Amino acid sequence: MSVLQISAGKKALDTIKKEGWSSDLFGAFLGASGGPKWFVLAGLDKVMFSEFLDKRSSPIDVMGSSAGAFRAACFSQTDSAAAIERLATHYSTTVYSEKPGAQEITAKGYELLGKMLGPRGIEESLSQQYKNTHFFVQHCHGLVASENKLAQMAGLSVAAAKNALNRRGIAKHFTRAVFSVRPNTQLFSDPEDFPTDFYELTHQNYVPALMASGSIPVVLEGIKDIPGAKSGMYRDGGIIDYHFDLQISTNKLVMYPHFYNKPIPGWFDKNLKKRRCHNSSYDNVVMLSPSAEFVSKLPYGKIPDRKDFETMPAEQRISYWRKVISESDRLAEAFLALVSGEQGLEQISPLILDRK
Repeated sequence: MSVLQISAGKKALDTIKKEGWSSDLFGAFLGASGGPKWFVLAGLDKVMFSEFLDKRSSPIDVMGSSAGAFRAACFSQTDSAAAIERLATHYSTTVYSEKPGAQEITAKGYELLGKMLGPRGIEESLSQQYKNTHFFVQHCHGLVASENKLAQMAGLSVAAAKNALNRRGIAKHFTRAVFSVRPNTQLFSDPEDFPTDFYELTHQNYVPALMASGSIPVVLEGIKDIPGAKSGMYRDGGIIDYHFDLQISTNKLVMYPHFYNKPIPGWFDKNLKKRRCHNSSYDNVVMLSPSAEFVSKLPYGKIPDRKDFETMPAEQRISYWRKVISESDRLAEAFLALVSGEQGLEQISPLILDRK
C-alpha cells in the first residue's frame, strides 16, 4: 500500500524529473491551517527539516497560518524534530472542562506555546540565518473585531455571505498581516490582491503574533494590539490563508506537506466545492499528503479534527490522536525512501486545481 501521495505543479514536476530530489531545489515551505488535522503529518514534520531541508546551502522561507504557524515556529528552532514532538505531545493531550469558553481555550493555547517553544525557542527562531519564519495573521475590522460573541458571529455571517459571492468580498473585514523575522513585501503575489501589512517579528510580539495566527473566531479570544503592528484585533491566519492561494516569490520550489491533496483557499471556502485555488499559485509547489489508503486504515477511517473534542471523551480522543501521530511515522519513512533515491519519480502526479 502506498502511504504517501506526491503531487507537483508543472514547474515543480519538470524540475524534479530533470534534477531529482535535492534539498537545494527548495526555497520555501508552507504550513496550512487545520488544527488537529496536522497530527497526520507529525511524523513527516519530524524529518522534513532535520533530515532533508536543513541540508540546503541556501536560505528558505518558512510560512504558516494557524497550526501551520505553530509548526513554522518549531522548524525554526535548533532541534526542529524535538520541537515538533513537544507540539504533538502537548497538543494531543490537551484536556478542557466539559463546556470550555474562549477564555479557557485561549489560556490552554498559551500554555501549549510555552511548552512548544521552551526556554530558548523564540531566541533560536529570531536568530536563524538560513530560515526566515513568517506567521500569517488577520487584522479584523468592524463586527468581526468584537469580543462580544453575538456581534462577532453577526460579522462573520456577513463576511461569509460576501465570500460566497466573491472571495475578495471579505477584504473590508480582514487585512492580512504577515509577521516575519526578516519582512519581505515581495514574499508572494496574491491573485485576489488582499490588502496586506508586513511586520517584523521581535521578542515582544513573537508569542502574541503566533497566538493570534491560531485564534479561531468565536472559539478563542482575539489578540488585541500586537506590539509593533497597527492597533486593533487580530485573529486566525487561516481566515484568508486557510490552505494558501498565493504564488510564492521564489525561483526555487515550495515544499508543502498537507493533510489533503486539494487545497482550499480560505476559511469561508470550506463548504464551497467550486472554490478552488489558482493553478498559478501551485506551479512551483510539491505537495505531500497521506494517501486515501493510508487514511482508511487509521482509527475511525479519518484524520483528526476539532469536532473530536465534542464527539469523544478525553481518554478516547487522546488514544486516537496518539495512534495517528504514531502511524504518521510511516509517511516519514516513505518520504526519506523517496528522497534517498530508493523509489522512482513515477510516484509524482501532476497537481491540477482547475482554476486558471
